[in-house]
Amino acid sequence: MFTQILDPTGNLFVTWLVALVPVALLLILLAVLRLSAWLAVLIGSIVTFLLALWVWKMPLDDGIRAYLYGSATGVWYVDWITFWGVMLFNTLVTTGSFDKLRRWLVQQGTRDVRVQTILFAWAFGALLEGLVGFGYPWAFVAPILIAIGIPDLDAIRVAAIANNAPVSYGALGAPIIALATVTAGTLGVPFLDLLPVYSASVGKIVAILALLPPWILLYLVSGSKGMWSAWPLAIVGSLGYIAGQLPTAIYLGPYLPDVIGSIVCFVVLLILLKVWQPAQVLAYGGTPVTGETRAEAHGLSSGDIGMAWLPIAVLVAVVVAWTGPWSSLPKIIVLHMSVAADSAITPGAKIGATFNWTPFVGGTAILVSWIITAVLLRVKPSQISAIFAKTWSQMWGACLVGVFIFGLAYIYNYSGMAGSLASAFSKLGPAFIVVAPILGFIGVALSGSNTSTNAMFGTFQALVGKVLGFPVLLLPTLNSVGAEVGKPIAPQTASVGVSTSRFVRNEGEVIRHNFGWCLVLLGYLVIIGVACYLFFPNIAVLHH
Repeated sequence: MFTQILDPTGNLFVTWLVALVPVALLLILLAVLRLSAWLAVLIGSIVTFLLALWVWKMPLDDGIRAYLYGSATGVWYVDWITFWGVMLFNTLVTTGSFDKLRRWLVQQGTRDVRVQTILFAWAFGALLEGLVGFGYPWAFVAPILIAIGIPDLDAIRVAAIANNAPVSYGALGAPIIALATVTAGTLGVPFLDLLPVYSASVGKIVAILALLPPWILLYLVSGSKGMWSAWPLAIVGSLGYIAGQLPTAIYLGPYLPDVIGSIVCFVVLLILLKVWQPAQVLAYGGTPVTGETRAEAHGLSSGDIGMAWLPIAVLVAVVVAWTGPWSSLPKIIVLHMSVAADSAITPGAKIGATFNWTPFVGGTAILVSWIITAVLLRVKPSQISAIFAKTWSQMWGACLVGVFIFGLAYIYNYSGMAGSLASAFSKLGPAFIVVAPILGFIGVALSGSNTSTNAMFGTFQALVGKVLGFPVLLLPTLNSVGAEVGKPIAPQTASVGVSTSRFVRNEGEVIRHNFGWCLVLLGYLVIIGVACYLFFPNIAVLHH
């Protein structure tokens, strides 16, 4: 059996620099040369494989197996979910259900910019993130905000800042699934046992993080005076999302926290608006609205409204029944393939690269949800063909990223490169708690994907935690939440987010506009991470 080498160059600093080459290469390819993400990750995975063979002396045959198992994991556990999630979303758009839902929601609030911002940027944005992610919440929410009078650059910023808290559970939980798949071999815990534990630990950190953004959103659209005079919106908006998100993350796993969180948020906001509304209706910038203050009538029948919500109800019902702790479907393993190495970090421990083909994973539940929705909405065969073509056009690049980034991540872990990097970074001692979320923040700024960031850095963070004796899941958890905070400055996300605005191919201006508030949220997250380490270490321990 292959035994990893901790310091193959004989100089830990040189080894550390060489282990950083794949990360630095991705930075240059994505942020400087602006290559497509799939091509950048393909090149990065080839370079990583060659370094693993040459410097870390990884056996060729075992390395090929580890890469293929990683790629298969990316396809089956991540691409399979995200593809059918986008199929479901495109079906809602094509059949008009999405537009009916939007019109109904617009009518629920007044013309007050603060009410519409919390309803749309915060609650509706979380629903879109939970279904599809990939920048689509910006693309759909920003035009709605522009229509209610927010200047376009500011509207994109509001949509982006609102979008960060739900990102770890975006695209039906893909980032958490990525984190569990890449660290299962390192932690020696089966993927299906690790998944709910990560979902719970990330959910707790996200719940604390989610207390702040609604206040920032109110401040951005109406100034400090407008923010304080609408304080119930911020409190109910944040606590409503958390009330749905946190129990779902802890008890039902990573697939639906955003979807259920957004639905609960809508319900409590609409109840709030029945009993309380801001004393003065404000437009953007905090200026009072004159004339008609009620929103336009939606013109929908109760049947239309029911059909608009039906696909979301189907998705929740099927996924909860299929993937909840009472279901044995996701645990059915038809094919098991694995290759292991002796760990350089923990003597006697094994680092595994494993692929289990489990036909009834979460992605299959999403497929079944889509089929039921297509039948209920009476989608025609010609429409299905067009929806499939549109989805494939949107998703083939992201699907290839799933293939290559997981192959890269598995090689990075299996060869010992992650262990060497972790050994070097562990010299920072307990101060690494500050670095962990910053690495996630930087990772998503490079890759544009929380999923890819977790795949790239998840194992490394877990190994540093092992060396330093941290709560096992704390550093990978902070990596994931750090990545969601950095999402508003990710070029890959911004390019999709600006697709419905005049900033197409001018993402740099949007990123600069978003940057300051991202740093505020990153600082808040660092404080949360330090507090958890010092006072609440049980928030991220390995039991469920």
